[in-house]
Amino acid sequence: MIIIETQNAKETFQLGKRIGEKALAGQIYTLNGDLGVGKTVFTQGVASGLGIPEPVNSPTFTILQEYDGGRLPFYHFDVYRIGDIEEMEEIGYDDYFFGEGICLIEWAERIPELLPENRISVTIEKDPARDFDYRKITIEGLEEDQI
Repeated sequence: MIIIETQNAKETFQLGKRIGEKALAGQIYTLNGDLGVGKTVFTQGVASGLGIPEPVNSPTFTILQEYDGGRLPFYHFDVYRIGDIEEMEEIGYDDYFFGEGICLIEWAERIPELLPENRISVTIEKDPARDFDYRKITIEGLEEDQI
């Protein structure tokens, strides 16, 4: 387990970017954290590290956004509004999870039965007592040299 503390959104973005630069085809990242902790900023960093030229936003209402303009395809899921696992099956989640790109899944705790064991878990937490912009980011499933 790796714990990284960031002091502002720029540092959170840069951490995501470093991870995106070293990401490998077939990796699945789960992104956990409350609303407003910086999941989208982190995701934008990952996309930047992959060389995705277009703007990246949370796919809250579409479940999945696909980005093909970088060195690897990037599949950004937001499963917050998933009411039933069948919705994931309808979009063909396994083609993305086990394809040649990387997947980043926000709110992945809502679909635990679909997640492979060899995933990378990223949890972002705030601590207002420390500072409004402070974030504690816990990463499981990566080694230090992969960041």
